[in-house]
Amino acid sequence: MYCSMIRTAAVAALVMAAAIPAAAQAKVAVIDVQRVVAESDPGKEAIQKLKAISDAKVLEGQTLQQEMAALQEQFNKQRYTVSEQRLAEMTKELEDKNIAIRRFEDDAKRELEEARRRELGGLEGRILPIINQIGVEEGITVIFNKFQSGLVYADEAVDITDDVILRFNTAQ
Repeated sequence: MYCSMIRTAAVAALVMAAAIPAAAQAKVAVIDVQRVVAESDPGKEAIQKLKAISDAKVLEGQTLQQEMAALQEQFNKQRYTVSEQRLAEMTKELEDKNIAIRRFEDDAKRELEEARRRELGGLEGRILPIINQIGVEEGITVIFNKFQSGLVYADEAVDITDDVILRFNTAQ
């Protein structure tokens, strides 16, 4: 049994030794996709579209909040001087406006998430062929997404982000 373990260990060592030269020849690169989005012309356009959608939703939400504040102020001023029936109507208006605001917030959040998925997904579909092309041209074996791959260190010499941004900007 002891000999079997030694043979198994020897075979494992040979396999690992054979793999080392292949791994040593592997060319590795990293890319900062967030930087590509933030610094490339198409990325800046996508971010601007998302900001415009977000700004419109914020403005719409502020309008709803102002309407709610006006209703609340009216309710506070008149609650002791109006009939029970009118007080019930005003309370219902406040509740309805509150529900409308919550629905708006949920819908706005969903719309913004969908717009973000659509815009960033479109960018990804346009960036990946460029990354693949650079990988083939430069003989790169593996390209890691710098901050989403679990990578904790990469020498700047293996970072291809600038090249990807340059090609992405000129691919228009």
